[in-house]
Amino acid sequence: MYAIVESGGRQYRAEEGHSFSVEKLPYEVGEQFDLDNVLLVADGDSITVGQPSVEGASVKATVVEQYRGKKIFVWKYKPKKRYRRRKGHRQSYTRIRIDSITAG
Repeated sequence: MYAIVESGGRQYRAEEGHSFSVEKLPYEVGEQFDLDNVLLVADGDSITVGQPSVEGASVKATVVEQYRGKKIFVWKYKPKKRYRRRKGHRQSYTRIRIDSITAG
């Protein structure tokens, strides 16, 4: 059984027991929460597609860790003008583990 859920404007495939990273969520490590925006639920041969979300379906998840990703650098450069700028960015992420999927 799996579900397609939306979090932070992106879609993820959620299976029970699996974990994945999403953009930072305002929960503490070990805290359990629901992902209510479920777009699709598949259980064996039966597939339920929402318009836009499946009524009554929810996915329970637990926060495993809060972390920051790898630093990336953004360069600006204009030739012959002595203009060079370097800026760094680190995105914050939340790793979540899927506990259960309930189809509405």
